[in-house]
Amino acid sequence: MKITKVLASPGLTGFYFDDQKAIKRGVSKDGFALLGEPQTPGFNAVRQRGESISIMLELEDGSIAFGDCAAVQYSGAGGRDPLFLASDFIPVIEQELAPRLMGRDVVEFKPLAEEFDRLRHNDGSRFHTAIRYGVTQALLHAAALSKKTTMAEVVAEEYNAPLSAEPIPIFAQTGEERYYNADKAIIKKADILPHGLINNLVDKVGQDGEKLLDYVSWLKGRVEKLGGRDYRPILHIDVYGTIGQLFNDNIEQMASYLGRLEEAAAPLELRIEGPMDVGSRSKQIEALHNISRSVEQKGINVSVVADEWCNTLEDIKEFVDAGAGHMVQIKTPDLGGINNTIEAVLYARENGVGAYQGGTCNETERSAQICVHAAMATRPDQMLAKPGMSVDDAMMVVYNEMSRLQAILRSKG
Repeated sequence: MKITKVLASPGLTGFYFDDQKAIKRGVSKDGFALLGEPQTPGFNAVRQRGESISIMLELEDGSIAFGDCAAVQYSGAGGRDPLFLASDFIPVIEQELAPRLMGRDVVEFKPLAEEFDRLRHNDGSRFHTAIRYGVTQALLHAAALSKKTTMAEVVAEEYNAPLSAEPIPIFAQTGEERYYNADKAIIKKADILPHGLINNLVDKVGQDGEKLLDYVSWLKGRVEKLGGRDYRPILHIDVYGTIGQLFNDNIEQMASYLGRLEEAAAPLELRIEGPMDVGSRSKQIEALHNISRSVEQKGINVSVVADEWCNTLEDIKEFVDAGAGHMVQIKTPDLGGINNTIEAVLYARENGVGAYQGGTCNETERSAQICVHAAMATRPDQMLAKPGMSVDDAMMVVYNEMSRLQAILRSKG
């Protein structure tokens, strides 16, 4: 089945682009807007609407496959590709990508995805991660259409990855509304919650760590009050390096504090993402290795999750090989092609490290749906509910796609 036409259309994402550099320098809030001068090239405001591009591939039989190009909330920061605006990149897709797609046979996903993920401009530079993310989604959908099957089955077949018989646990994130939206996640029976956006030492952790301890205790209480007797979610909190700030990256003191958090969460399981950020990939790998071994030696049942400096497939393999964390976040748009997300999950699982198929609030319903298919074939320990930050829409998109897929697979035996 060959591609006969390539189309591109502008779209909106489930959240916003935020200028991280400007935010770190200091901005003020006006309602939901962030006021100040943008500092990152491409931004015309500190917070502006998130944009996406749908890539549509018309096939010989008239069917249309599509995937969505999307980039993370903090685009242009931390070595990431620049701000992804539809008006800038639709011409790139139409002029450079479309001619290379025309006439290609889509029956096999993996080799074609790897080819287009490695694709380079005439000057030798790689295509934007968002474009690689979107075009490989479309190629996966095209392979499924050509075989009259689901995308999950395509991944399972081509990567020798048995399909999951059970739904993948869903992780709901609260954003700044860490109390109100936690209630939503509990009422909706999210498997994992709340992320919490603990990104400020003074306001959210406390000078002695007491604010975060209180928050964890509050979460446990809300689970008990709202969730019912049989509901036991995992608590997963992203602390953005603030625990390292609190203890000047002292491993023993940090591990002991994680023990106090474990006590506050008990009997619920606890995962702490990004306990420290030490400024480089090599140092981060060493630090996460050390704190992971420290909590194990102390008998502390808290899982350490790698996030900062763990962005690409190559990064993920290095963290996994070094035992730097009990779990790695696989931030889907940052990896480029969806084939890299598939490889990353499989690599982590094969090497005994937890796989968290994450991403960003700034994706679309389409990229989230395709991530569900990848997850059902590769079986990560959890996947992020996305896009958006309100809990409701993100859980709806991911849960419903997973439920539909399970019904289809059951019908096939």
